[in-house]
Amino acid sequence: MDLMRGDTPAILAYEGIQYQYMAPEVFSCSQFHYIQKHLRILSGFYGVLKPFDGIVPYRLEMNAKLKMGFYRNLYDFWGDSLAKSLINDDTVLLNLASAEYSKAVVPYLDEHMRIINVVFGELDSGIVREKGVYVKMARGAMVRHLAEQNAENLEAARNFSSLGFSYCAVRSNNRTLVFLK
Repeated sequence: MDLMRGDTPAILAYEGIQYQYMAPEVFSCSQFHYIQKHLRILSGFYGVLKPFDGIVPYRLEMNAKLKMGFYRNLYDFWGDSLAKSLINDDTVLLNLASAEYSKAVVPYLDEHMRIINVVFGELDSGIVREKGVYVKMARGAMVRHLAEQNAENLEAARNFSSLGFSYCAVRSNNRTLVFLK
């Protein structure tokens, strides 16, 4: 890896299911502008990335068993720095990250930051159950939806309806938006 040459924009370097359903390769200029302003990508290797930050493609999960010097793992290594870099003038953070990555940010957010978690699931005996691959697909589709709508408020997120998911007001609250299949 030549880390001095980060020549692939992060938004195009990642190939996971969520990025496939986001489909950034067909974004319009205005959608790219939107995600550059609003989307942040959490990386175990780079920290917090803007979509056009240049990276070298790599594979390293946040929960990897990796000891580095005095740090037991990547959560210890990053500490509160990921959360600090996400705090700006916005007071609402729409969380589309997996639990693995959320765990690196949520415990460190200031009390003035309002985080809204997004759940994509199916009802099973009255309980909302998330199924991994469908959740990843929906996260990517949600980012695409927000970029297409040039979303500036939570109402735009609530209007998401894709892949069979739609907003469920009854199961949602001021900290969680629930979308059911």
